Amino acid sequence: MDLDQLQNKLYENKSLFIGEETAFRSAVIIPLVEAEGEWHVLFEVRAFTMRKQPGDISFPGGKIDITDASPMEAALRETHEELGIDPKTVQIIEELSPYIASPSFVVYPFVAVIDYHEIIRSYNKEEVEEVFTIPLKWLMEHEPYMHLVSIEVAPPDNFPFEKIMNGDQYKFRSHSLEEWFYEYGTYTVWGLTARVLKHFIDIVKK
Repeated sequence: MDLDQLQNKLYENKSLFIGEETAFRSAVIIPLVEAEGEWHVLFEVRAFTMRKQPGDISFPGGKIDITDASPMEAALRETHEELGIDPKTVQIIEELSPYIASPSFVVYPFVAVIDYHEIIRSYNKEEVEEVFTIPLKWLMEHEPYMHLVSIEVAPPDNFPFEKIMNGDQYKFRSHSLEEWFYEYGTYTVWGLTARVLKHFIDIVKK
């Protein structure tokens, strides 16, 4: 293999980050809806009967399937399944930077305009308990609060300590995870949804 061939391989197979190909990949839409003469961000409350994260507040979206041609297609498909929105009526405004929660988990967010009135009539009651909106202006004027969560590294008993310098005395680097919270009426937006939301709002405020 000559240098040109090597360069071409590196260019053609460049991923967003090391591990992207094997990571759990999901895509979400940050839905903008027009209500009462101003823009709102729409959220879902996950159905209480859902196996994973029942009652949590989220954006429409989910896992990128192997049959999805792109993260955007996955986001539109999931939004259709959850909110009943025809993908052809969704106006994608922009794709945001992916949120790399860890080397094994990445989320691709898209900002889009959707029809609020269509959602109210058609959202999937088996997956979505309710939908609600928060005015974009309110989100820009109210700062979320943050708590740090410590993440500690705990190797299993069969970890090959004999292969590394300092063995079982090796000092693994721990870190802290920022958890953001938005309080709006009786709703608390937190976790991954709040992290993506904050990134979006920070961009809008610049």
